[in-house]
Amino acid sequence: MPTVACTDTQMAASFRWIFQLHKDVPRAARFYSEGLDFTVNVCTLRWAELQSGPLKLALMLSSNDHDMQKGYSSLLSLTVPGINSTVSKLMALGTELDGPIKYENHGKVAAMRCIDGHVLGLYEPV
Repeated sequence: MPTVACTDTQMAASFRWIFQLHKDVPRAARFYSEGLDFTVNVCTLRWAELQSGPLKLALMLSSNDHDMQKGYSSLLSLTVPGINSTVSKLMALGTELDGPIKYENHGKVAAMRCIDGHVLGLYEPV
């Protein structure tokens, strides 16, 4: 495989936002805002833009279930300050824990299925 050298004139691609399809955009925005403390910059019935630090999450209304059944989704991996309290907050907002919280040498990890079936990976470092 050939190696490509980067020069100062080349720019790497960068994230504009992470994008998810949802059946209920305002409900999804509330989920991320109240459950994970994301800032809601814009929220309409069809579109929302949320922010966590420099990262933006875009939520768009899915016009049909076909989009979601085809797997047009995402997985978000988030570092959280307290995994147990975060899991409790998110479960109160409608998520399901996808297996037990795991206690690894490097920290605690959990997978959750949030509204509309998106997967959230949570990580609390040691």
